[in-house]
Amino acid sequence: MTPAEATQPGATTPGTAKTTAVRVVRDDREPLVVVEGVNKHYGELHVLNDINTQVGRGEVVVVLGPSGSGKSTLCRAINRLETIDSGTITIDGQPLPEEGKGLAKLRADVGMVFQSFNLFAHKTILENVTLGPIKVRGMSRKAAEEKAMALLDRVGIANQAKKLPSQLSGGQQQRAAIARSLAMDPKLILLDEPTSALDPEMINEVLDVMIGLANEGMTMVAVTHEMGFARRAADRIVFMADGQIVEEATPEQFFTDPQTSRAKDFLSKILGH
Repeated sequence: MTPAEATQPGATTPGTAKTTAVRVVRDDREPLVVVEGVNKHYGELHVLNDINTQVGRGEVVVVLGPSGSGKSTLCRAINRLETIDSGTITIDGQPLPEEGKGLAKLRADVGMVFQSFNLFAHKTILENVTLGPIKVRGMSRKAAEEKAMALLDRVGIANQAKKLPSQLSGGQQQRAAIARSLAMDPKLILLDEPTSALDPEMINEVLDVMIGLANEGMTMVAVTHEMGFARRAADRIVFMADGQIVEEATPEQFFTDPQTSRAKDFLSKILGH
């Protein structure tokens, strides 16, 4: 079904303080994540300004925008690594729990891949990947290790399983971090600038894994500056600026015919280099 463009109800006209958001209405996927009226401040800085969007089951959403636009804050708010001041976020119909066992379950169901890998330095790659399934999911060590080895093979680093993170390249560490997320059988994976800490030659090996996940139907929200990945793997682009969602569109529409001046300016700077 072709997404139809629609302007967010209640948005003001261009030239007023509130940016008019160009939206894509999708009605062909069951919503997995629903974000409604979300606001977040850091002191006087309004980093998330009335955010409304959703992520369909099996959808790949890439969040783009200039530095400081609120992209990472939105990504981290979805699994409550960042709290919000107002509004609601639901995952699979359930509101985000504030603390306790409910929050731990949410973190188990929502994988998170950071730009800094966040692997346990004193544990082997295999131990890093099996820790969650054993401690949180209650899997036996044997079953967890079999699953972990299959996942490490899937991301191309099964031969590194017995090594410590410090013995791997940045690209290999990030692929291990992705395998660790997959080991929990998450409903959703959030990726916050997963390639920004990598050397250029290592970026493609991580992007290839991400594209493979997208092709397999994994629900993903990725904050990234990698335009090639956005074009190739995303079902939808969410473009943010100044804490607001300014435009939502398919990659084809966004990259060839952006509807807002902010998006046009962003693309002219990004694609002009």
